[in-house]
Amino acid sequence: MASSIPTSLLPSGRWPLRAFRETAGEGLVMLTIGMLGGMSWESSAEYYRLVNEFVGDRLGGLRSARCVLVSVDFAEIERLQATGDWDKAAAVLARAARRVEAGGADLLVLCTNTMHKVAAQVQAAVTIPQLDLADVTAEAVLAAGLTTIGLLGTAVTMEQAFYRDRLASHGRTVLVPTARTAPRSTRSSRNARQLRTRIRAASGDDVADLLGRAVLGVKGGGPLG
Repeated sequence: MASSIPTSLLPSGRWPLRAFRETAGEGLVMLTIGMLGGMSWESSAEYYRLVNEFVGDRLGGLRSARCVLVSVDFAEIERLQATGDWDKAAAVLARAARRVEAGGADLLVLCTNTMHKVAAQVQAAVTIPQLDLADVTAEAVLAAGLTTIGLLGTAVTMEQAFYRDRLASHGRTVLVPTARTAPRSTRSSRNARQLRTRIRAASGDDVADLLGRAVLGVKGGGPLG
């Protein structure tokens, strides 16, 4: 049986509370977070690490998050991205999402910004609620009292409307880098793979320089959405 969680240990923001449920007899109990990952495995590892660090920091002791993780083969997803077969990519993720739900998850997190392009199809495949990363990001921006979001990501994430419009629906201005300062590739995952390789090999100063040039590109961009 899940143990109750004192509300004083939880943050005041809305989104972390979605990982807990109010019950009549036990108060707040921790839910099982379903993670649909593998796009890439490096980023999925960060999701897993961060959610467990969050729970451990807030609840103390040996507490960790209750999770179900299903990881897909990124090569298959990348190939479908490159050919523009988003319906087939959605079907692959929908099947994986059903495995997440069957594993006992109470909510679903799609651990990739780019594949939020098919988030609606993934949600339709399961009965558990899906936590949209654009909503979570916008809520954090609102909580910080900020008005403008600089969006850095794959070409699909930055240029297509699905993510920008979702962010902008929360009343924020969304900016992306210009094509001159952040050249696009026809294969967005190749950009991500190259960026991961560069960051692994770079020093802290190199990473700061890389991000700084990206931020300058965002400042040169215009409001979208």
